[in-house]
Amino acid sequence: MTEERPIDGHFTLVQLTDTHLRAEGESVHGSVDTFANLTSVLDLLVASGQRVDALVFSGDLADDGDPAAYRRLRDAVEPVAESLGAATMYAMGNHDDRAAFGRELLADGGSDSDRTFDSVRLVSGVRIVVLDSSTPGRHDGRIETPQLRWLAEVLATPSPRGTILVLHHPPISSPVTTVDYLRLQNPDDLERAISGSDVQMVLCGHAHHTGAGSIGGVPVWVGPAMSYRVDPAPPLGRHRGLAGFGFTRIDLLESGFTATAVEATPAAVVYDESRQSVLAKLADLSRRAG
Repeated sequence: MTEERPIDGHFTLVQLTDTHLRAEGESVHGSVDTFANLTSVLDLLVASGQRVDALVFSGDLADDGDPAAYRRLRDAVEPVAESLGAATMYAMGNHDDRAAFGRELLADGGSDSDRTFDSVRLVSGVRIVVLDSSTPGRHDGRIETPQLRWLAEVLATPSPRGTILVLHHPPISSPVTTVDYLRLQNPDDLERAISGSDVQMVLCGHAHHTGAGSIGGVPVWVGPAMSYRVDPAPPLGRHRGLAGFGFTRIDLLESGFTATAVEATPAAVVYDESRQSVLAKLADLSRRAG
């Protein structure tokens, strides 16, 4: 495993999950243009001028496994990743098709449905491990025994700045009953595999609602979906999907890894000031307070 970016004190990972792309001209649930959501976020990242070390897509990249959806994703993401100088990693989700995923995104022509797409990269001293938690034909998640052995071997040697583990299905419970039913089914096995390792954070998607928890003392972050939201507080007896999308930035700061949900749904601006002027105001307030 070779270093893909020198260690210089900075690290930012952008997690995009549940893009649910379809072929050109098709929408999700008859109303969501998921490709427009994706391109708007990619444009936002470029316009921000901020450094991004890695772009990580944590599953359900396609809505129905259509090869055309993966090609649209690749063609949209690769130029942006190159312009940012960012490593790109993809995880399988329950809506993804292994053959199309491997062929279109990873240039892997294998067709073995039992094969899992697990990977590891070292970026700016941070090891990013991707686990395939999908099972063909099922919507809940599972990490199989060979994957757990592979993960233990990878984690046996610590990385310079810790490890971030990425999988689609959350290993924690959800307050949304329907989502909870489809979570990772063997979280105890995963907890044992990462116990005592340098895993600093587990990143997931799948739920379509933002959340956080922990497994064996390791923080778990469930990122906001890029397609639409599941309502975590719907009317009694209902399960609802709502318009809205976003992504997550993970920054390695003085206090450790910090996850920040970034709202990407178009909204009215409340205020817009230069950062320097705001910092000057805060400094002035500090001086006045003594």
